[in-house]
Amino acid sequence: MKRSQERIVTTHVGSLARPKPLLELMRARLNGQPYDEQAFDAAVREAVREAVRRQVECGVDVVADGEQSKPGFFAYVRDRLAGFEPMEGGPERPRAVKEKAAFPEYYAEYFKRDTQSIMPRTPLVCTGPIRYIGQKALQTDIDNLKAAMREFGAEEGFMPASAPRTYGAGNAFYKNEDEFVEALGEALREEYLAIVDAGLVLQIDDPVLTEFYSGDSPADDEQLRKDAERYIELLNHALRGIPEDSIRFHTCYGINEGPRIFDADMAVIARLMLKINAAAYSFEAANPRHDHEWRIWEDIKLPEGKVLIPGVITHTTNIVEHPGLVAQRIVNYARVVGRENVIAGADCGFSSQATYAPDIHPTVVWPKFQALSEGARLASAELWP
Repeated sequence: MKRSQERIVTTHVGSLARPKPLLELMRARLNGQPYDEQAFDAAVREAVREAVRRQVECGVDVVADGEQSKPGFFAYVRDRLAGFEPMEGGPERPRAVKEKAAFPEYYAEYFKRDTQSIMPRTPLVCTGPIRYIGQKALQTDIDNLKAAMREFGAEEGFMPASAPRTYGAGNAFYKNEDEFVEALGEALREEYLAIVDAGLVLQIDDPVLTEFYSGDSPADDEQLRKDAERYIELLNHALRGIPEDSIRFHTCYGINEGPRIFDADMAVIARLMLKINAAAYSFEAANPRHDHEWRIWEDIKLPEGKVLIPGVITHTTNIVEHPGLVAQRIVNYARVVGRENVIAGADCGFSSQATYAPDIHPTVVWPKFQALSEGARLASAELWP
């Protein structure tokens, strides 16, 4: 994993908008309609190539494939895990209940955008043993990313993979939630190992960690802590034996643009997050609900060898951050935890769902990445005088 040894290294979280021709093919594929498989593969390959080219041109050091082949940041496992069945009318897992109840008019308008998403809407239920069946799709993703990296001279790449979590309506096969999550972890472990074996950095995508503290659970703080720590144990079990220096962990809050007054306190999340077996931790730090939280690291000691990847550009607004502000955010973290322990990142992905209407317009993402790189250059000049 690249470190900020002589300057601040830059990266992002992963997802980028898919081009419209690819969305058309992906929608047909997801809906079981006829489509040209060779055309789909070619469209994904070209989309990855273009995504990597633009990242490199913008000065991003550690690049990704933009999740161009995936309908959503965790929905892709519908194709990669056996043991699930769709259940029409099945109960969906409630999320952001208090937030949506506090601002019903706002979220009624906000979720209208979901009609532009091509992600499947039918909940899934686990009805049999979970096993990994995504070997071919994963290898294609790896090959596409590595080919684009070679072509455009990217030195390091990362590939997001979903944390073991509930992918739909829930579990109707395993005895309890622990067994269910452990089975998910064992299946997804095959993906984790393949990514690392390919020489890429594994990024675990996991908004579920913050969900424990979203305010929706009736459990008290002590029970929430125990539940979160048990979940971390199961995640670490799935990561066992994988070198920490090949793993980075990303958590976020599940809602992009919104009031978000029930977002969990990062001081609580950070102490849990550091228990996950990873070398680097990516989290939201640039949007107005979390921009102030760099100061928590004055009280929380970063373990030796660990790295923070705070978001210094955000997915919550189409305003392009000024490089001077980006630099200021980087320096704030570097002054507290050490310049070599900071990689400049983004709050979250810029199109976590494959949609015709991402929150951040695709043409705005690249200036944001340029601001990220320019801000890192300014911060480096200040931190390495």
